Amino acid sequence: MKNKAELFFSFLLLPLDYLMLILAGLSAYYLRFSHYYADIRPVIFDLPFNEYFQILLVVALIWIAVFAISGLYQVGGLGRFARELSRVFLACFSGLAVLSIIIFFQRDLFDSRFIVLVGFVLAFIYVSLGRMFIRWLKRYLFKYGVGIHRIVLVGDSQSSEKLKDEFRSNRKQGFKVVKHLSDFSLETSKELAEYLKENPVDEVIQSDPNLSKVETLRLYDFASENHIGFRYVADLLEIKVLRSEVLEIIGIPVVEVKKTTLDGWGRISKRLFDIIASALLIIILSPILLLTVIIIKLDSKGPIFFSRKDDGSPLLRVGEGGKTFRYFKFRSMIPGADSMRYRELAEKNIRQDGPLVKIKDDPRITSFGRFIRRFSIDELPELFLVFTGKMSLVGPRPHLPEEVAKYEKHHKKTLTIKPGITGLAQISGRSDLMFEEEVKLDLYYIENWSMLLDFSILLKTPLAVIKNRQAE
Repeated sequence: MKNKAELFFSFLLLPLDYLMLILAGLSAYYLRFSHYYADIRPVIFDLPFNEYFQILLVVALIWIAVFAISGLYQVGGLGRFARELSRVFLACFSGLAVLSIIIFFQRDLFDSRFIVLVGFVLAFIYVSLGRMFIRWLKRYLFKYGVGIHRIVLVGDSQSSEKLKDEFRSNRKQGFKVVKHLSDFSLETSKELAEYLKENPVDEVIQSDPNLSKVETLRLYDFASENHIGFRYVADLLEIKVLRSEVLEIIGIPVVEVKKTTLDGWGRISKRLFDIIASALLIIILSPILLLTVIIIKLDSKGPIFFSRKDDGSPLLRVGEGGKTFRYFKFRSMIPGADSMRYRELAEKNIRQDGPLVKIKDDPRITSFGRFIRRFSIDELPELFLVFTGKMSLVGPRPHLPEEVAKYEKHHKKTLTIKPGITGLAQISGRSDLMFEEEVKLDLYYIENWSMLLDFSILLKTPLAVIKNRQAE
């Protein structure tokens, strides 16, 4: 999974490219109307600056869309600059082709071929300069450890030593080997687990393609369980792997196995959608939120929000990467009754198949609490958690730390992404599903994420809320 620095720089490219395109268009305009060129070729058309600037803003947006389709905003490390320049040129040429088609059907857009052609050339130059600056800034920050990938190498081979020497001598790559293990036996896996308690690690690289299958699977499961990126030095017959990305370092193919398609710009677009949609929903649903606050206060004694456990400690949920966060929702039970689920009401648990506890005909729920649970109104405050980035609108449900502590290894893969207010499991049966069925649906969502899938889940959520279920 890409680190935050890579996501930031990839996001920064978009407004920077847009600015460079605007500057290219302005430069072309002023060159055309400059006294030097006007003396050579007099201006015989009328193109006021305000009208031109408005057109330029729209054309630049179209070019940005062409750039995105051309793959200029893929998130990744520093590849060869010559290759990036060729991609920028092809993207600019594609933008010119789109503009030419628009001008063909809309002849009054502009009358100056000079502005179009010079704008194309300057766009390539300015965009390339902008990307050159980003590359320089990345490499400059790498010197101070900002955005650098902390690597654990596993394997005792010639490739291991070459990678260590390359990362040590060429810090501009953005990789730093923080630990090197010759194998991944049970003893070394415990050693690495202890190391992770005190030291952050971004990725592990299996640098020996001849590592035993048992050790390789153990290493992969370890990385998945601890939410660390996993790459391996590829065998010639293992280059084509589902959801993989090949990075070449000093001629050695290193393959990253992707846990989810929700990475890079997918992750950025999902976050932007969460911010905008949650803000709009908070505004739209504010009357319901306010009314719920008033009725809870009138219905029963106690706080408005359920945000603390019976012992007074903060209520926590487990989020992305296994990290806990403060959680709250509207109170729907009598105060001080939360821990009863593990004692007096344990025999009423209808979720005996897994670590979750769901009580049928729960006696702790207040009269109004039963209503807000029935229509999931008690969970509406989660919109604020979505807005602040702790949760997402769509994703696996957030579970309690004591429940996550009972997870088996494959269950922990559901912690790869942010938890959500709704999800594939919620629209497929909600609390009526067996725990393993819920996990399978969540893993399918993680491995096959798309914005279209998110929209589909959101559209089906209201119907799922209305349907009856066993546990409220």
